[in-house]
Amino acid sequence: MRPRSLALSAAIAVLPLTVASLGASTAQAAPTPQAASRVALPNTVTPAVARSQKQGDLPADRTLSVSVDLKLRNTADLDRFLKAVSTPGSPEYGRYLTPAQFTAAYGPTEADVAKVRAFLTGQGLTVTSVSANRQVVNVRGTADRVAQAFGTHESSYRDPQQGGRTFFANDAAATVPAELAGTVEGISGLDNHTVRTSRAVKPDAAAPLAAPSGLAPAQYDGAYRLDKVGADGTGVTVALWEFDGYSSANLRTYDTQYGLSGPAVSTVSVDGANYDSSPGDGQGEVELDSEIVRGVAPKATQLIYEAPNSDQGEIDMAAKIVSDNRASVISISWGSCEPDTTPSSMTAVNNSFKQAAAQGISIFSASGDDGSRDCTRSTSGSAVKAVDFPASSPYNTGVGGTNLKVSGNAYSSESAWSTAGGGVSTQFAKPGWQTGTGVTGTMRTVPDISSDADPASGFAIYTTGGWQVYGGTSAAAPLWSGYTALYNQKAKAAGQAVLGEANPKLYSLANSSSYGSVLHDITTGKNQDFSTKTGYDQVTGWGTPIADSLTTALLGGGTTPPPTGGCTAAQLLGNAGFETGTAAPWTASSGVVDNSASEAAHSGSWKAWMDGYGSAHTDSVSQTVSIPAGCKAAFTFWLHVDTAETGSTAYDRLTVTAGSTTLATYSNANAASGFVQKSFDLSAFAGQTVTLKFTGTEDSSLQTSFVVDDTALTVS
Repeated sequence: MRPRSLALSAAIAVLPLTVASLGASTAQAAPTPQAASRVALPNTVTPAVARSQKQGDLPADRTLSVSVDLKLRNTADLDRFLKAVSTPGSPEYGRYLTPAQFTAAYGPTEADVAKVRAFLTGQGLTVTSVSANRQVVNVRGTADRVAQAFGTHESSYRDPQQGGRTFFANDAAATVPAELAGTVEGISGLDNHTVRTSRAVKPDAAAPLAAPSGLAPAQYDGAYRLDKVGADGTGVTVALWEFDGYSSANLRTYDTQYGLSGPAVSTVSVDGANYDSSPGDGQGEVELDSEIVRGVAPKATQLIYEAPNSDQGEIDMAAKIVSDNRASVISISWGSCEPDTTPSSMTAVNNSFKQAAAQGISIFSASGDDGSRDCTRSTSGSAVKAVDFPASSPYNTGVGGTNLKVSGNAYSSESAWSTAGGGVSTQFAKPGWQTGTGVTGTMRTVPDISSDADPASGFAIYTTGGWQVYGGTSAAAPLWSGYTALYNQKAKAAGQAVLGEANPKLYSLANSSSYGSVLHDITTGKNQDFSTKTGYDQVTGWGTPIADSLTTALLGGGTTPPPTGGCTAAQLLGNAGFETGTAAPWTASSGVVDNSASEAAHSGSWKAWMDGYGSAHTDSVSQTVSIPAGCKAAFTFWLHVDTAETGSTAYDRLTVTAGSTTLATYSNANAASGFVQKSFDLSAFAGQTVTLKFTGTEDSSLQTSFVVDDTALTVS
């Protein structure tokens, strides 16, 4: 008999690293030479260091707040899931995860967090918080202790490209003990160089006006046929991504002027930030975002997330929005040029964007207002072709800008805005859905779509005590976010999933016969390096919305249907080899998903181990899947039976079912020394949703273990 406990315990050893006691000092200690036991974390130095002048050491006793960004797990399966959940026709299309399901399947484990926490506290740092999705561990400590912990050195610098602005930064890449290299993605907050700027633009030297001038809601809603969608945003929540505050009185003035009403806007503080009592220079940006969303989707709920304007603040805001999971749309009008942003910080934010895609959250980001030279107002300067982050993230829809002309409340014509952001990312590879653009190369291009952004055809906005005319791609991102609120309301009424990651659907439509009826193709105008053309371009993307037709097409009424009888080959089971270390999306009895050495896995470390207790016991593991109509389906798994029973009498049994159909029953009499693959034809279940289930039942004496691994439900 091989006894098996019902509860497994794990002990995490504190890493044997110590730091000499550090008293108050005027200079940092020299960083410890990098030993073989430490691993450098790439892309953790701000690019500005190479172009700036070192001024001296950062005072050793200066307090720094730093985030340790943890890696996602099972990234290959996550990439597979993200493609499937956003691909119309896929069995997993629209079957979004909850935050708990995402973290269980793909997030860092509690053991990962405990290991990192133990190291940090052992270095004399204080852990101030851990994000709900376990992707970010925030710590605080003196510059000396931070430098020692991460094997680097903190210095003061002067940036000549930004008027001699001073900042602090680490001189070299951060390092971590080798034991943490597989867990830690990067360290953010070692510098304070990158500051996000808003993408709002108003005419030069424009003074506040007593009466509104610029486009009113009736005009932009009418021009883009947003008023023909048949929705007002009821029941949908939009998150606004902000680094400044707003005046509720200004928002009410806008609503009153245009007869708009809806849920009161509320603030969600990130890392203690709340600018509303004394908004700064970005107030106009925040109020622009809110007023445009209100103008498009007046009944949508708006949550204004306010965070410190820093790498750590941005990372924490991303993690909080996706962990809260209160919004199905995020509108982003702040950004920084890629070449001047620390790459590891972009990666940390992008990991939360992956979670957003998995949860069905759409993200629309302004593509920038410096054309194809996004670093014009940053360190690299206007000589560098660059795009804006977060718009360059493959999980964001980058929104470019146009000049819109209206006739009354109707669309007249449109051309590219000459400083609309666009170009080629240097950070992110071209995603699989970015097809049909006519742009060669392996990197992502921006923008994806566009709408009015030229301040010469700008929007009437009430801010800072008067009416202003605002433009910028900051106006385009909330317009598309408001549209998505309308769409999500319609989708819910139709019993369909929310839009989720928008780009796979938008590119599919743009490459179909529906293109000309769902988007205005902008073919005149250019920015510094790219011209508009028929179809996709790096100024306006695929174009601007024809909202009612776009909604119909996205809901399935306007696309060319796939050939009947076709089937996309796919493997439908999630966590098929149990290697996430948790059950999800399986439903399993306690202790079934296991990596102990007592029973080996067929491959990897994890498997589903049912029974094996030598006492009366029942275990099960199951997963529900939808098999597309017209498909052939094969269900396979590897089975090992290990028993202390003797003879051919079946005392302990494993039953395998598909819905109410029993596929097979195995018992102690099937015991063998290794794994055997089993296969079943489930083509009869095509067009149905079915639950595949393993149920192991053990009698009161002599154990039998049923071990299942490497399952698959393959359709073709």
